[in-house]
Amino acid sequence: MTVGYSEENKDDGTSFLDLKEERILLRHYEYALKEFCARFQDSGPHENKVIGLPREVVGTAINYMKRFFLNKSVMDYHPKDIMLTCVYLSTKVEENHVSLRTFVSNIKGDPDKNADIVLCFELLLMKELHYHMTIHNPFRALEGLIIDVKTRCKAVQAMPTKDVEKLRKGAFDFIDRSLSTDACLIFAPSQIALAALLASASEQKINLDSYVTETLLMSESQEHVHKVIEQVKRIRYMVKHIEPISKEDVRNIHKKLMKCRNQENNPESEVYKRKMDELLEEEEEYQSQKRAKIAEEEKLAEKNLVGL
Repeated sequence: MTVGYSEENKDDGTSFLDLKEERILLRHYEYALKEFCARFQDSGPHENKVIGLPREVVGTAINYMKRFFLNKSVMDYHPKDIMLTCVYLSTKVEENHVSLRTFVSNIKGDPDKNADIVLCFELLLMKELHYHMTIHNPFRALEGLIIDVKTRCKAVQAMPTKDVEKLRKGAFDFIDRSLSTDACLIFAPSQIALAALLASASEQKINLDSYVTETLLMSESQEHVHKVIEQVKRIRYMVKHIEPISKEDVRNIHKKLMKCRNQENNPESEVYKRKMDELLEEEEEYQSQKRAKIAEEEKLAEKNLVGL
């Protein structure tokens, strides 16, 4: 038996999750992350008010989650724990301050226990991100593109305001769907934003080809223009061909995960609690030795001072 894994997996021959199953589970929790942010409530003194979290928080949190699981397995770290930690860290980085008390009030279960889980995994998450926590989401790049296209594209200038808003909304919806792909790990935010704008324009039967080649990329070489167009095509293909996931598959994978989860990283397990106790004891012993060493050095310094 692998050390740290569930006793239930000892003799029944249950296999671990394969790559496809891990990806399905991560996709499920990416959707869960969006839902959590959409339903986020501000726990006021009198009533809870649904405020939702900004799209920048959602984009940054999903980016964190994807990057974390590039090198980690869902069998080692449950995606729900990491998902919540990603959202909490994202609210800080995106300067959308939410107190820990308010944050955990949005999570089912014991608030104190949930707070411990989030704080426990926060440092690990930052470490796995190599402390590179600033994310350039495509949303801001898209806002810039929309301003530019309204200023320099005659086809858009001639459109009614409501149609321009449809163009804008369609583009933001595209970026939201792109978060369910690996586009944010592969392409630049500006390329995703451009793909979003062109996809939305295509849905509304608006041709922006001349704007892209003759205005937006006018000063670029033909080689660069061709490269950008190819990247945009790849992004649109990825978003168009997102495979659906079934609830039944997710349920079955969850059951399988319960039998092969690494209990050393499960805050609910006795193995984890013993591990934390041992770490605390080691920390206390280290601090005790450090204090004794400092006291000895101070005593020696006093002796040297009086010439003894």
